[in-house]
Amino acid sequence: MSGPDERDLDARVLVVMGVSGSGKSTVAAMTAERLGWDFAEGDGMHPPANVAKMQAGTPLDDGDRWPWLDVVATWIREHLQHGTNGVVTCSALKRSYRDVLRAPGVVFVHVAGDTALLEERMSARSGHFMPTSLLASQLTTLELPQPDEASITVDADRTPEQETDEVLERLGLRPVR
Repeated sequence: MSGPDERDLDARVLVVMGVSGSGKSTVAAMTAERLGWDFAEGDGMHPPANVAKMQAGTPLDDGDRWPWLDVVATWIREHLQHGTNGVVTCSALKRSYRDVLRAPGVVFVHVAGDTALLEERMSARSGHFMPTSLLASQLTTLELPQPDEASITVDADRTPEQETDEVLERLGLRPVR
């Protein structure tokens, strides 16, 4: 659970990461709204074949993820190149996936929760393509951010408002809303 180093405190893009059910979409949207930054839902960038695969209860493999990660990385780089602040969700489960997304000005915000909480949240939501049965494969795949990565970790066991407050405080970001 490292903090960003000093050069990352002016992060232009936050990648809110974690397994399904962690609340990353809620925290990311709330953070973007409070900051007045652009927001993108990484799940919405999946090609239809990935969505169909997950809906069928089949975990994605690296061959499925690389093209999707390239789309997310393009969104990040376009924002950085244009000097536009943004917040994007992306599971970013492996370091190698985060390496595709990593750039100067990017900070990863890992929303972490215990398995029981994640299962409860996934079971309670409706209309999402990711079935609870895939949580175990995501937890197995997850490689926690390491101290040399510009990242913070927040616990998903509080309200989204409290989690968002912590993100803003730890990154030294001031809300506009």
